[in-house]
Amino acid sequence: MRARTVREVGEFGLLERLTRMVNRAGLGAPAPESPFPLLVGIGDDAAVWRSGSALEVCTTDTMVEGVHFTRETTPWEDVGWKVMVANLSDVAAMGARPLYALVTLGLSPETPVADVEAVYQGMIQCCREYATHIVGGDIVASPVTFVTVALNGVAWGEPLLRSLVKAGDLLAVTGSLGGSRGGLEVMLRHPEVEEVGERLREAHRRPRPRLDEARVLVEEGVRAAIDVSDGLVADVSRMALASGLAARLEADRVPVDAALSSVFRDEALELALTSGEEYHLVYAAPPAVMERTLARLPGARMIGRGEPGRPGHVRVEGREGREVHSSRRGWDHFRPWSS
Repeated sequence: MRARTVREVGEFGLLERLTRMVNRAGLGAPAPESPFPLLVGIGDDAAVWRSGSALEVCTTDTMVEGVHFTRETTPWEDVGWKVMVANLSDVAAMGARPLYALVTLGLSPETPVADVEAVYQGMIQCCREYATHIVGGDIVASPVTFVTVALNGVAWGEPLLRSLVKAGDLLAVTGSLGGSRGGLEVMLRHPEVEEVGERLREAHRRPRPRLDEARVLVEEGVRAAIDVSDGLVADVSRMALASGLAARLEADRVPVDAALSSVFRDEALELALTSGEEYHLVYAAPPAVMERTLARLPGARMIGRGEPGRPGHVRVEGREGREVHSSRRGWDHFRPWSS
């Protein structure tokens, strides 16, 4: 039976359908004579095309009030910071450095100007730290507040692609996970937690893109990566699916945020496996390449490997090979925390 609503098909099922439509229409790649040949289209963290001697990348992301943030949990400056980081992280996941951003604001006519300025202040702080420039955009009236950023950049070398994992490649992540979700849970469930809670709140409100780590990966010959924006298991699944492989993760190797473990001891691993908005990079490489990256990235940890199997299937193993079942696989806008 044909799905009739986006809830039935889900965010990623809908993306697959729209991708097929674009490709059937012949719009997924430029004409052969194009002076700007498309190298990566729909299906990765960003599009990539060649422009002269450079490889340009382009991505976009949106934050909507009531979906991605609430005023109770995320101050306006942090909204601006986070929407810029979401785009910077996509650029990092392609092994690129950012250049120019376009910003679109959707605002109610009754929105206080001070709130809008606070959003921009957060974006400006982020752009200054990561050498990015805001060069234009748009403002529209909207019944709900949203901020959209489109960001382009230039790749340092061959782009990192989620589709280039090989069977036998080791998988690693550039740092500890779960802090962002932990920060949200502290605000919602444990506002009384102070010092450790503040570290988690900071992880949720002010995440960091892994641009420096991405450059190391490119320099050491890594070819496959994705950023952890929707949850480790969900994003590894997308990486494996794009590569036509399955993946195996070792639960004991997954680096769990220390502050998260101290507050949510029994839930820490589950949160680390499913937390979105982490923005660390998961990458795949042969053992020799992996060894070099781990030597240069002290926070990185090897967590599993790609292997033959049902494309996209991720098995998380605990001690003695016991499968660890995650009840929440990752974020889907139309089926949140779907399995």
